[in-house]
Amino acid sequence: MPQREQGEVSVIIPARNEEANIERVVRSVAGQREAREIIVVDDESTDRTGEILARLRDQVPLLRTIRTETLPEGWTGKSHAAAAGAETAAGDWLLFTDADTEHLPGSLEAMLDRATSEKSDLLSLSPGQLTLTCWEKSIIPFVFVQLAQLYPFEEVSDPASPLAAANGQYLLIRRSVYNGIGGHRAVRSEILDDVELARRVKSAGGRIIFLPGARWVRTRMYSTFRAMWQGWSKNLCLLYGRKRWPMFKALCSALALDIFLPLGFLVLALLAAARRGSGAVLIAAILCFAGTALRQWDYGRKLVRLGFDRGLALYEFAGAGLFVLLLLNSVWAYSVAGGVRWKGRSYQTSGQGRGEE
Repeated sequence: MPQREQGEVSVIIPARNEEANIERVVRSVAGQREAREIIVVDDESTDRTGEILARLRDQVPLLRTIRTETLPEGWTGKSHAAAAGAETAAGDWLLFTDADTEHLPGSLEAMLDRATSEKSDLLSLSPGQLTLTCWEKSIIPFVFVQLAQLYPFEEVSDPASPLAAANGQYLLIRRSVYNGIGGHRAVRSEILDDVELARRVKSAGGRIIFLPGARWVRTRMYSTFRAMWQGWSKNLCLLYGRKRWPMFKALCSALALDIFLPLGFLVLALLAAARRGSGAVLIAAILCFAGTALRQWDYGRKLVRLGFDRGLALYEFAGAGLFVLLLLNSVWAYSVAGGVRWKGRSYQTSGQGRGEE
């Protein structure tokens, strides 16, 4: 069995108005044996986040907190908080993770072993996604299936491929590599700071490992429909690199295969049941049913790989409809409106080529 190189991990958690989540993530990280310190950066929270952190400091010896008071011009809030945490961190590795995550027992040990044994410079996980409401069950799995096709894990992890990606909900990076690429300061204006960090690591010759991570960490990204709408409108267009052709293909695929195909089956089945039309109507209905069933089977298979329940495939139709609306709204925000809003802050985006808080 290969010997793991020595290394300690500083865990950095940017937090802005996270009173509902902050205690859970701190306690779940505190249970990770490899964590040397936990640095929570309170990004101008106006809720009870600071109060909860003050109480936790007496209970969690590893916990340190920093509070930012102003957001410098040209920075996104998350990048500024992450950079502030990194400046004070002492570990050989930095784990950037979101306040709405929960780290399962032994996850950091497993990921540090994987990163060091495979000589990785950046290891990122796509966490398991908790979906409690109907709209979450519809859109969250659908979007993550799209992203897994856009950024295949195997291709991102292949040193010979130029494709790079990371998920800021769990991003473990060597401190030396982080400093070498300029850290979050180098991506301070990027809304997709995680993806841009990964691009810089890979461009510099670093090794990336990108994995589905439901076995090790989980999260509930959005607790309200409004937050979900703002969040994906902020990210989707950028995740496609603002490239028209990939977005057009994604829209056409969702419309044709996930919306019109099942609708076509329904209409044709009703016509056949009413005995209207020729035998060709029945044949067309059977073909549409077969296509819909095959599409559902394939979608379910992809869901399972990402850690979702296969039964969520039943929400594919609704998920496709929401995805189409969200992608169009994201394109509108970046192409016409010239700005997005997130966690009480507005970001002008007319000049951004690509770029999550």
